[in-house]
Amino acid sequence: MKKHWWHSATIYQIYPKSFMDSNGDGIGDLQGIISKLDYLEKLGITAIWLSPVYQSPMDDNGYDISDYEAIADIFGDMSDMEELLNQANQRGIKIIMDLVVNHTSDEHAWFIEARDNADSPERDYYIWRDQPNDLVSTFSGSAWEYDDKSGQYYLHLFSKKQPDLNWENEELRHKIYDMMNFWIDKGIGGFRMDVIDLLGKLPDQKIRENGPKLHDYLKEMNQASFGKYDLLTVGETWGATPEIAKQYSNPDNQELSMVFQFEHIGLQHKPDRPKWDYAEGLDVPALKRIFNKWQTQLELGQGWNSLFWNNHDLPRVLSIWGDTGIYREKSAKALAILLHLMRGTPYIYQGEEIGMTNYPFEDLEQLEDIESLNYAKEALEDGKDLSQIMDSIRVIGRDNARTPMQWSNAAQAGFSETEKTWLPVNPNYQTINVAAALEDPDSIFYTYQALVALRKEAEWLVDADFELLDTEDKVFAYKRYTEAETYLVVVNLSDQEQAIKLTCPVQETIISNTDIKQVVNTQTLKPWDGFCVKVARP
Repeated sequence: MKKHWWHSATIYQIYPKSFMDSNGDGIGDLQGIISKLDYLEKLGITAIWLSPVYQSPMDDNGYDISDYEAIADIFGDMSDMEELLNQANQRGIKIIMDLVVNHTSDEHAWFIEARDNADSPERDYYIWRDQPNDLVSTFSGSAWEYDDKSGQYYLHLFSKKQPDLNWENEELRHKIYDMMNFWIDKGIGGFRMDVIDLLGKLPDQKIRENGPKLHDYLKEMNQASFGKYDLLTVGETWGATPEIAKQYSNPDNQELSMVFQFEHIGLQHKPDRPKWDYAEGLDVPALKRIFNKWQTQLELGQGWNSLFWNNHDLPRVLSIWGDTGIYREKSAKALAILLHLMRGTPYIYQGEEIGMTNYPFEDLEQLEDIESLNYAKEALEDGKDLSQIMDSIRVIGRDNARTPMQWSNAAQAGFSETEKTWLPVNPNYQTINVAAALEDPDSIFYTYQALVALRKEAEWLVDADFELLDTEDKVFAYKRYTEAETYLVVVNLSDQEQAIKLTCPVQETIISNTDIKQVVNTQTLKPWDGFCVKVARP
C-alpha cells in the first residue's frame, strides 16, 4: 500500500465562530485562529479541518454558502485567509477546507438567477417540481418549499434557505470542480466533504443517500480536481457500511482518502427512535462490536478509517459517554487512548484536548442551532413539556459543541473581550481551560500531545492488524500486532473496578493514565483506567 502523509496524521477541527475572537465582536474569526497557531503547533497536529468560512448569511452557521470564493465578513476577508494558509504552512500545518456542495444558500447568485428566470441555465442547477412528495428535511418538516415567484417547489434536505444542487447537471458539476481548483491553487491540504453521500440523490424515488450515480460523480471530481495532488479528502457519510466505505476509499477506485462513518454515534440514541430520544449511558458491548467491524472489515489497502468522538454536530463525548465529575480528566484520557491507537486517521474537535463538556442550557433563548430550535418548536406544538425538550437539547443538541473555546480563567474564558459572545461561555471555564491544562504536566492536553506524537512516529499504528479481546462488558481491550511486535490497549469504560486477565508479559508502557504495575499485580482495572503496552508475543 502506498503511504500518504494523512496515514500518520492527526487532524484538528476548528469551528471558526467559537475558536478565538480577535476583534471583540463576540464571534471567532480568522485572525483569532492565526493567533493560536503556536498552541496547535505545540499540540502537534498535522492539519486543521476548518469548518466553513465562506460568504454566507449564516442560516446554518456557514453551511449555507452564498459565495464559495469569498470569505464571510464576520471571519475577515481573503487576505486573512491567505495569511492563515501561509502562517499554518510555516508551522507544518495544512488547512483542510470544508466543502459544502450538496446545497448552497438561497442567497447564492445561482439560486437568485434560478428563481428569477425559469429559462436560465442556473434553473437546472437546482431541483424543482410541480408537486412535492413526502420527503422530510433533516431539520424537520417537508423537504420541499413552494416558490411563489416561479410557481414550483424546490428541494431542500436541510433548511429551506439551503436549496439542494442538482448534480445531474454537468455544467454545475464542472463549476464546482473549478471552485475546488481555486482553493487547491491557494495551497490547501484537502477537503472535508459535507454530506457527500447525498450528491447522487433521486428525490422522485425517495433515494437520499448512496444514489446510483454517486460514485461516478466522485470519480469525475477526483479526476477534475484533487486527484492530481497528494491531498486529504474525507467524506461525511452517515449511512456508510464497511463495504460502502471501501467504494469511497479504496485507492484503486480513485475517489476519496477516507470517510466519516457514524455507526458508533448511533449508540447515543435509542434504537429506531428520533435523534432526541437519547440513550442512557454507553452500550459498551455494542461499541466493541461496531469498532471491531470497522477495524477488521475495512482492510488495509482496501480502504481507510477516520477516528473521532466529537465534531460540530455532536454533543461533547465526556458528557454523553465519559464522566464530568471526579473522573473527568481520567475518562477523557481513557477515551483518547482507546480511539487514537486504532487504525485510521484521528480527528480532535476543538476543546476535546482539554476536556470541555456540554453546556447547562436553561432555556431556548440561549440556543442558536436551527435543528434544536426547529425540534423545540415542533415538540411544543405536539404538547411536549418544555423541561423534557430542554433535557434532550442539553444532552444531544448541536450547540453543546459550539460554545466558545475556553482559553483561560479570564472573562469570557479568554475567547473574547466583549460582554456578550454569540453563544454563552460554559460556566466551568474557570477550571477547564487551556492555560490551566498547559500548566499541569498531567493534564488531558499532554495525553493528546503524546498520542499525536506517537501517531507520527509509530509505523505499527498504520500497519498493524487489529484483534478485539474477550473481556468484561465494560472493558474494551484489543491488540495491534505485526509479525514482529504486539501492542495491547485496555480501557475501563466505567466508574467501577473491573477484572482483567493480563497473560502476556509487559515489555514497555507506551501510554497510560494509571499505574501499570498495580494493574498487572492485581489483575484489576480501577475506574477509567486506560493504557497501551508492548507485550511479549504469546
